[in-house]
Amino acid sequence: MIFISLEGIDGSGKTTIAKIVKDKLVQKGFDVLLTREPGGEPISEKIRELVLDPENSEMTAWTEALLYIASRKQHLDQVIIPALKKGTIVISDRFMDSTTVYQGFARKLGITDVDEIQNIVIGPAIPDITLFFDISPEEAKVRLDLRNSGSDRLEAEADEFHEKVYQGYRMLISENSNRIKVIDARKAVDVISRQAIYLIEELLEERKASQ
Repeated sequence: MIFISLEGIDGSGKTTIAKIVKDKLVQKGFDVLLTREPGGEPISEKIRELVLDPENSEMTAWTEALLYIASRKQHLDQVIIPALKKGTIVISDRFMDSTTVYQGFARKLGITDVDEIQNIVIGPAIPDITLFFDISPEEAKVRLDLRNSGSDRLEAEADEFHEKVYQGYRMLISENSNRIKVIDARKAVDVISRQAIYLIEELLEERKASQ
């Protein structure tokens, strides 16, 4: 089946859309697994708590990156790959692009160095399609402020950091336009979810036709 990743800056609404997309695909008769990163299985969820805890303010950039990548490896081996082998559609709320952008680009570790490690860990398990939910950092901040549910360690970063993340995503999109599809996250939820479903169904039809 297919592997879908969802990307976007904090406040883009991708997590809300992910649940809607999963439900709609299930209604259409597909077997669907919705998971998230960091997390998705017990060990990875413990790593999530560690890396996002606001109290861990002294965590270095490389420690952060390696924790995300370790969580991803566990998630892949225990959840994503077994599901794909069973023919399940897997939707992951964040995947490798988040680490490339947040740590490789915004943390200035170097995209090449970060992705070299990621490629070793991920191997061939690259998403078939990535949906990027596009919203400016300024608009996303307004949403996060309205949500008022407390910030994790990355959400609490300065505005300059989130702007850098957004720039990193735009660069990544320009270099991976065949895989990464941009969706305007400023539109109504039903409009966004319909576009996401359309792009996924289009890929499913292409796969079916090529078999």
